[in-house]
Amino acid sequence: MTRRIVRTAIGLLTTGALALGLTACGGGNAGSEGSAGTAGSGDDLTTIGFVAVGPEGAWRKANEQNVQDTFTKDAGFDLKYAPAAKLDQKSQIDAFTSFVDEGVDVILLSATEGSGWEDSLKRAQEAEIPVILIDRGIEPDDTSLYVTRIAPDNKEVSASVANWAVSAFPDGAKYFTLEGPAGVSVVNERNVGWDEVIGSNDKFTKLGAQTANWSTEEAKSVFETVLKSNNNDVQLVFAQNDEMGLGAVQAVEEAGLTPGVDVKIATIDGTKNALQALADGKLSFVAEYNPLFGETALDVVKKTLAGEDIDPYIIVPSETFDSPEAASEALPDRKF
Repeated sequence: MTRRIVRTAIGLLTTGALALGLTACGGGNAGSEGSAGTAGSGDDLTTIGFVAVGPEGAWRKANEQNVQDTFTKDAGFDLKYAPAAKLDQKSQIDAFTSFVDEGVDVILLSATEGSGWEDSLKRAQEAEIPVILIDRGIEPDDTSLYVTRIAPDNKEVSASVANWAVSAFPDGAKYFTLEGPAGVSVVNERNVGWDEVIGSNDKFTKLGAQTANWSTEEAKSVFETVLKSNNNDVQLVFAQNDEMGLGAVQAVEEAGLTPGVDVKIATIDGTKNALQALADGKLSFVAEYNPLFGETALDVVKKTLAGEDIDPYIIVPSETFDSPEAASEALPDRKF
């Protein structure tokens, strides 16, 4: 079967508010006259502070490596990579503050938690340092405090999973949701997209939802308990990332059931491991959450430093895979 495109267009030049008062030197480098207004001009490098999440599974590794591989010195950039310490928000805020004090040209922010960023973003704004959100949004979503957010559309991606579930279970099903960490914007958005479809369908019965922190091991443990407490009477798992879905596969197999037959498992991310599991019939549906948007971020940085208007949300195109054949077709070219 063919792969379906979730979103195909990236709108970079639609009108949007860029209320950051960018100067020709591209940010808050006080006393650094002649600093790069465009990437790599003259002998100067454009300095990028990347407040990152750090180790968190295959998707995150692919995403952050893609950004690092894009913003190279050969491309005219000095990228300062600052992963969080054990996913701790305070370490991210400390790194963000250091980048502001240092006077980098641009900050890329991929937040471990959605809330708690207002003061940091206001400080960057006062220093005339533009901030671009990578993947995760902030709550409350004050678009006056950042240039844009670059990410696939979580609501649309999770809605694609829900629509598949409706078609796969025309008579309904008992289901369980394996969620990412509480307080993360993408988790909330994925719940909204799923609930907008499934929540209004009275044929589906929700058995519960629990975080497994994006972890295969935690998901296996959580779903083992769910199966036991429901006497294995669970037909569907919505796993908000691939690793948790693969943990559910392990739990199903250890319960003596057949994944893809007795329990259908749908995931989000589209990593090689998940597509291989779909090709093998162990997963039933995989929605890609495309991590490879370094080039999009590069384009946005250049346009931002040039003073161009940027749309406040740039959606990265992603695909869905609904059969072993579609997964097998995609696997040879999968880069993450």
